[in-house]
Amino acid sequence: MTMFFDNEFDRLFKKMSRSFMNLDEIFDESEDGSTFGPFYYGYSMTVGPDGKPQVREYGNVRPGLLPTAATREPLIDTIVDEKERVLKLIAEMPGVEKSDIKVVVEGNIVNVDAEHGDKKYHGRVPIRHKVDADSVKAVYTNGILEVQFKLKPEDKPKGKTVEVN
Repeated sequence: MTMFFDNEFDRLFKKMSRSFMNLDEIFDESEDGSTFGPFYYGYSMTVGPDGKPQVREYGNVRPGLLPTAATREPLIDTIVDEKERVLKLIAEMPGVEKSDIKVVVEGNIVNVDAEHGDKKYHGRVPIRHKVDADSVKAVYTNGILEVQFKLKPEDKPKGKTVEVN
């Protein structure tokens, strides 16, 4: 198990490192004044419940590409609290007001949008757990948006006794 994790981690780290090597070229190309910053790009790495690393990209610049829009993708973490039976989405969106934020739940997708002056954010998060969509609550404090859902109880398979003839 340790060998697999080490090899997987090394592979992911090498992939991340290649992405950052090209970032200077991206910034040099943008100095003609046609595109405005700030430019940011990064990775968030967590270990999933199965013990495998999960790496997510975020930012408004992808390696090898200049940003095509002034909209930024916020860093959004998904946290499942089994004890409290809630799912939390935590989004970092500094520079906007509470009234600028729009959260829309469509099926198993949560769309988070915000715009205040030159600060524009858009994030789209799939929900992989069964949640009560009517229980959703959102709180925004100091640049951090927290969207919270109550988890639905797991469906227990219904058995049926079959009479043998």
